[in-house]
Amino acid sequence: MGYANSIGKYQLSRTIGEGTFAKVKLATNTENGQHVAIKIIDKHMVIENNLIYQVKREIRTMKLLRHPNIVRIHEVIGTKTKIYIVMEYVSGGQLSDKLSYINRLNEREARKHFQQLIDAVDYCHCRGVYHRDLKPENLLLNSKGNLKVSDFGLSALRKPGDLLSTACGSPSYVAPELLMNKGYEGAAADVWSCGVILFELLAGFLPFDDRNLMNLYKKILRAQYTFPEWFTESQKKLISKILDPNPRTRITIPEIIEDQWFQTNYEPAVGIECDENINLDDVHAAFDSIKENEAKTKIPHIPSFINAFQLIAMSQDLDLSRLFEEQDNEKQKTTLGSKLAINETIEKIEAAAKDACLSVERMNNSKMKIHPKQKMTRCSRSCFDLSAEVIEVAPTHCVVEISKSAGELVLYTEFCKSLSSMLTEESEVSTEKQALKEAIVNTQNIHGSEL
Repeated sequence: MGYANSIGKYQLSRTIGEGTFAKVKLATNTENGQHVAIKIIDKHMVIENNLIYQVKREIRTMKLLRHPNIVRIHEVIGTKTKIYIVMEYVSGGQLSDKLSYINRLNEREARKHFQQLIDAVDYCHCRGVYHRDLKPENLLLNSKGNLKVSDFGLSALRKPGDLLSTACGSPSYVAPELLMNKGYEGAAADVWSCGVILFELLAGFLPFDDRNLMNLYKKILRAQYTFPEWFTESQKKLISKILDPNPRTRITIPEIIEDQWFQTNYEPAVGIECDENINLDDVHAAFDSIKENEAKTKIPHIPSFINAFQLIAMSQDLDLSRLFEEQDNEKQKTTLGSKLAINETIEKIEAAAKDACLSVERMNNSKMKIHPKQKMTRCSRSCFDLSAEVIEVAPTHCVVEISKSAGELVLYTEFCKSLSSMLTEESEVSTEKQALKEAIVNTQNIHGSEL
């Protein structure tokens, strides 16, 4: 579906960002000639995926915060099909883009960005806002090289000291306490993410990184990382205090600010005290038609896909702490990742079962019972208990959980091995196709710019 060339007093131009539910376009305010960034959200997608509260929370939070190192929101405009969030335009792009071609920053520049990040996060925490998804992709740089925190879609607004329960964020930057399916303090979790970012700025790579998600979680829980040889003792000392797996003994933001390494050339930024009773009339108007449509349409309370950490928080069965405990020989559980749509993933399960001389009995759209193909007595059949469940994390990402509580270990192992091989092969093909697609798009963009 196309977009209008203008909305209100704003003239839209090129796309500068794109996600699952929204596009961000560069625009010009025709009244003063200033550039702005406009996030365009499809109302149908918001309704379909039950994201109304999340979008409204992001807008309200951004309106509440007025700080030199936080992206400002100007206004919200609604039409029948779209929501337009008009924001400050930050021309330097994402910090992650800078890291991709510079690799790592020098100490002076890394410290400056870290100081600005801590100032912004401290300002948020003092107002009861916890970002919960701090990472270089959500940190923008303006034309002067100053850092701006963006994307408050997963933020939480709480009183200081209140525990949060929903685990969310990006795997490599998430604090260990979020993996344990227990209450956690938003401030300590954000501090951990800041520590991961500082390490990455100075090192050029992540402290916790592994292609296997379960191995990654183990490293995070144990705070298992290695400093590069070029790190100074001052850097190591500060980062070690931040990447403390125990949130109770982890260094706090006031303590970070007092650190000698942090204090070097430190120029604290000052945020504006903002009245919490901010004007949300434009937000309410933009969402009015959504409420009408929602009343007419039966919308499921759970989105069609969710991030991995929301998934974990939804069910005790997905308590990650169990993944790091020794399993007994009888009970077995294997978790596999799939970069396929849910229906394609189920087809792979059926193919893997066939390879292992097993048959699949679908219980519902995502759960399956798996039985040996050969004829069995009623008694012996009941002694074989193998099941699989596919959990949709994103349109082309699923988690497959295979459980065995009874039966032959050989059949279980053979099935898991076959399925893992099939999903890995498909993942590699999918990656190659995506790389080819991106190469074609880049080529088109290059030729387009030459015209």
